[in-house]
Amino acid sequence: MRYIIIGAGAVGGAVGGRLAGAGHEVVLVARGAHHAALRDEGLRLRVPDGEFTYRLPVVDGPAGLGALRTDDVLVLAVKTQDTEAALETWGPAPVEDGGTAAQRLPLLCAQNGVEGQRLALRRFRHVYGVCVWLPATFLEPGVVAAAGSPLTGILHLGRHPHGTDEILHRIAADLEKSRFEAPVTADVGRWQYAKLLSNLANAVEAVTGPVESEAALAFVDRVRAEGAAVLDAAGIGYASVEEQRAVRGDKVTLLPLSGTPRGGGSSWQSLTRGTGTIEADYLNGEITLLGRVHGVPTPLNELLQRLANTFARERREAGSMPVGELVRLADEAETAVAKPPRS
Repeated sequence: MRYIIIGAGAVGGAVGGRLAGAGHEVVLVARGAHHAALRDEGLRLRVPDGEFTYRLPVVDGPAGLGALRTDDVLVLAVKTQDTEAALETWGPAPVEDGGTAAQRLPLLCAQNGVEGQRLALRRFRHVYGVCVWLPATFLEPGVVAAAGSPLTGILHLGRHPHGTDEILHRIAADLEKSRFEAPVTADVGRWQYAKLLSNLANAVEAVTGPVESEAALAFVDRVRAEGAAVLDAAGIGYASVEEQRAVRGDKVTLLPLSGTPRGGGSSWQSLTRGTGTIEADYLNGEITLLGRVHGVPTPLNELLQRLANTFARERREAGSMPVGELVRLADEAETAVAKPPRS
């Protein structure tokens, strides 16, 4: 199979590089300066066992490939806010022997949150969810760092909305030859919603910096508790913290990488790169949406969603809000929700 990595940033670049390193055929899809760097210098993948350069085919869209092959696997690794544009571009792409990518090819949604695969299922027949546990950094065009060891990451795979099939087991086998663990599960959503609760802290890190202080850790606990209450009210199951720890163990231990500064998660990286957008609408915003549907107040996640979007839109410096100021605003938001409405 040939893997077409749509969005060769942190996650896409790490997956694509590791697959290529294991001998699998890979095409990278990127834009702008990143596309130019990948085309001219190759993908530089920094991992604990060294830095590797992979000179792979690079395109900015399906036109650069001609008709897609029947053995192509599309790996959608763009941020959720960029999903619609990617689906619109790749869905109609012709496949050799007839039909389109949306009709014939498997699409793996290797993204945070759960919305990307919902959007994909409107256009693509064969959609697969991926719970991405893959700490990776993309700050410099052409360079991706993945600090996990001995495995680069753990990728739970399943059909969306449920089930498994033979193609998924073949993909999992390729990933497991490429420094990943890739459990195939009929209910990948349980793992994705558990990861969603973890990702609610992305906005905290983006606006206040590393979540290390006692105050920051306590605030993240409040945010995740609010998220768990919403999922419980919605009847949505998710893997417990204990279950996640049992599966992950010490398989993905972060090690320092030479030449790679200590960074943050995906939302922090978006602010640091000054992209002007951030994924908070599909992380904290997913909890906000479900809370409104099921009548559960979500003042903390609403606040984080609003702040993260403001930081991105105004291109504010990542981590520039003091934790104490965020906690103060959160306390005010909770108090406002608790006040009875005026008659």
